[in-house]
Amino acid sequence: MPAVSGTGQGVRVSSFVNRVRPSFVLAVIAAAAYAAAAGPALARPTADRGPDCMVSSVAGAGARGLAGREPITGSFPREVPATFRLSTAAAATFTATIPVYVHVITDGKAGAVTDLRIARQITALGKTYHGDFGGVDTGFRFQLAAVDRTVNKSWFRAGPGTAAEKQMKRALRAGGANALNVYTTTGAGFLGWATFPSDYAGAPLFDGVVVDFRTLPGGPYGSAYSLGYTLTHESGHWLGLYHTFEGGCGSVGDRVSDTPPEKVPTDGCPIGKNTCPAPGSDPIHNYMDYSYDSCYTKFTAGQAARMRSQWSFYRL
Repeated sequence: MPAVSGTGQGVRVSSFVNRVRPSFVLAVIAAAAYAAAAGPALARPTADRGPDCMVSSVAGAGARGLAGREPITGSFPREVPATFRLSTAAAATFTATIPVYVHVITDGKAGAVTDLRIARQITALGKTYHGDFGGVDTGFRFQLAAVDRTVNKSWFRAGPGTAAEKQMKRALRAGGANALNVYTTTGAGFLGWATFPSDYAGAPLFDGVVVDFRTLPGGPYGSAYSLGYTLTHESGHWLGLYHTFEGGCGSVGDRVSDTPPEKVPTDGCPIGKNTCPAPGSDPIHNYMDYSYDSCYTKFTAGQAARMRSQWSFYRL
């Protein structure tokens, strides 16, 4: 397990070389200005967000990395039993409306998120799962159920698996297995992280998604990370999806047959990226890669089928 060094938004994986990418400079400048305006209590994100993965001690979560590398947990979502299959007819008519509870955490100075930005986030989430930009309509719909706001410096900076994260979720989580709870914080050096559907039965209070509040539409990361698609990516984990680069070029991969294999995660939007010998270029436009928000356009039919099965088996 690679060691993690640094604090707050400066978290990084010490076993990887930090790299500043020209394509990320504008987003970093904007984020730094935003943090400066918010006051010295909010540390600035570093510019070494990269495509590498690290292993996290967080059981049952995936995350999209900004300052470090996305923590891929030692506990992956359990597969739906082979005997459980949605019929063709059920899949064709599948719809599910997910209530979304948004918990806005601030330190009293930074982290505030307006109702308008939250509304835009729910709209962005709905459009991506409806297939408005490409790919398939997954059948999932999202409806804002409630918003609450809490001032707590410890929770605001909580990292994955920490006591502060557990306290936050234990105090605020609402709804049942079908409810998506979203916590907006600093992200503790990551764009976000999420639990998987198969984890709910064993730890229902910790179910949900944490995202950097700056990733909501209108945030300072611009088209790179502030179009609202971090929540789309993390909700994909919450609904049972792996990353498209899971397993590299191996035959198992992300357990979805219509996503071409991918050896390494994508950084930016490199058209024509092709890292595996199998047919098909890397799925850089897929919401489950690490591409820029502006590069994302789709979920595949196979991903939709997997999410529907995971949802039906673990969350209904």
